[in-house]
Amino acid sequence: MRAEEPNTVVLTEDETILRECPPLRACWGKVGRPVEVPITITGSNARRVVFGALNPFTGTRLCLTAARNGGPEFRTFLRYLRGVYKRWDLLLVLDRGSCHTAKATLALAAALRITLAWLPTACPELNPVEALWRDGKQRVSANRVYSTVDEQADRFTDHLCRLSNDEALRLAGLQSGNYWLTT
Repeated sequence: MRAEEPNTVVLTEDETILRECPPLRACWGKVGRPVEVPITITGSNARRVVFGALNPFTGTRLCLTAARNGGPEFRTFLRYLRGVYKRWDLLLVLDRGSCHTAKATLALAAALRITLAWLPTACPELNPVEALWRDGKQRVSANRVYSTVDEQADRFTDHLCRLSNDEALRLAGLQSGNYWLTT
């Protein structure tokens, strides 16, 4: 299957983890004085996983939040993608994470008529979704404490969904003319 074939949608996929205690990336303070950093300590540092897919040609995005980053959750995301693109052939470009390569995942992808195309190992820079994660974490997660990790995940996915398709393509580096998938 090739991207130029009619009725084929190409999507790049990745997932990211959001933690209850997000990273502190910047802080103002007087020189020579320690800065007090307010944090919420529950002892759990709860987390949510956001699965995301980006069409590198149109900029459309789909996200799904889960409590874990395992095979069952990824397979739920595959079913979600198939539900959105009911009549389209799907070519999903993704890394070789264990939830992606599990036998049950490969079997489900085949049953759902989703072709999986593997990125080279240890090359996250080839996946444009990584840039969307970076932007979302910088603008929504870093330096902020939310009441719950679910609130953070909701704001994170809302931010990604509010981007225009052109903004998503620009942030992902897909409008540079040098992106490897367009050649």
